[in-house]
Amino acid sequence: MKIQLEDLTKSFPGRGRNSSRVTAVKDFNFEIPDGELIGLLGPSGCGKSTTLNMICGLEKPTSGKIFFGDKDVTALPPEKRGVGMVFQNYALYPHLTVRQNIIFPLQNLKGKDKLSRAEMEKRAMDAAALVQIQELMERKPGELSGGQQQRVAIARALVKLPHVLLLDEPLSNLDARLRLQTREEIRKIQRATKITTVFVTHDQEEAMSISDIIVVMKDGVVQQIGKPQDVYDSPVNLFVAKFLGTPPINVFEGQIRGGSLYIGENAVLLTPGISDQPVSVGIRPEGFIPDEKGSLCCQLGGMEVMGRDISVVSTHASSVNPVIRSIISSDTQIRLDAKTIRFSIKPNKIFLFRHDTGERINL
Repeated sequence: MKIQLEDLTKSFPGRGRNSSRVTAVKDFNFEIPDGELIGLLGPSGCGKSTTLNMICGLEKPTSGKIFFGDKDVTALPPEKRGVGMVFQNYALYPHLTVRQNIIFPLQNLKGKDKLSRAEMEKRAMDAAALVQIQELMERKPGELSGGQQQRVAIARALVKLPHVLLLDEPLSNLDARLRLQTREEIRKIQRATKITTVFVTHDQEEAMSISDIIVVMKDGVVQQIGKPQDVYDSPVNLFVAKFLGTPPINVFEGQIRGGSLYIGENAVLLTPGISDQPVSVGIRPEGFIPDEKGSLCCQLGGMEVMGRDISVVSTHASSVNPVIRSIISSDTQIRLDAKTIRFSIKPNKIFLFRHDTGERINL
């Protein structure tokens, strides 16, 4: 099911007698392709959950329209939209078994949609098989692990055969290892069902690992939309560049002067055609190459062994970050007794941004 969001805006009354309205989402325009998994990504309070709730029907837009296919569903209640929703806390009924929790949404179907008991049982078993919890059907939520509860919630969302699956921070209550396993399962389920899925998270690693397309939001406004690798490789502004990537991008105060980019006193990059101006410089951790003749000289702080890679920790007077983290191969020889380290910079891993607005300057 294709989803079209047109000029979607949601505002809430401000707190206090004289407070102005607070805009949670502003002029959101996006077409979600049929059968794809979309990651809504951004810090807490950026409007991603509000957007999800408007798609679901739990929140009514202040203005704008929502289409499922060619049908305007803006005014329809959630039960009329054909959506399945998985909440952050799973919202399972503690007094019901897994089987009863999964069947529960089917018991409210009426008219031509009403199912027999046998049909409901079959739907429940099919949904349970999809998330591999058949052996848990007679247990209650309190007897399950967090990952198992999450799978029950997904099965319950799928049992009505929805056109759209909505996931609101579904992994936030799981430990790190279980989150990795469960996000892989979500991706597998989505590919198997081919249901259009919207996945809300503040964790950029989660979004980038399983999404076909990510939507990066800040303060209710869409910053960038694209394939995860494309957004990582070509951020449109400093916020997006800083939000994506682990370790985060290294940011420096720089200066364009005479056709070259200077970081401190070091000319690190030719910038023909760009006028002299102060700039913010972003360099991805993997963009540093240890080089005795390199143009960027940093104070060496130490190394962190990460298996096949090494994180070189250094500092520079022009660095905005407290430390600079450079990811290099573990085969690279670094003298730990040295006080400084020099780097060459990979041209495709360095980005320039306007100092005042943070907008990208194309090289």
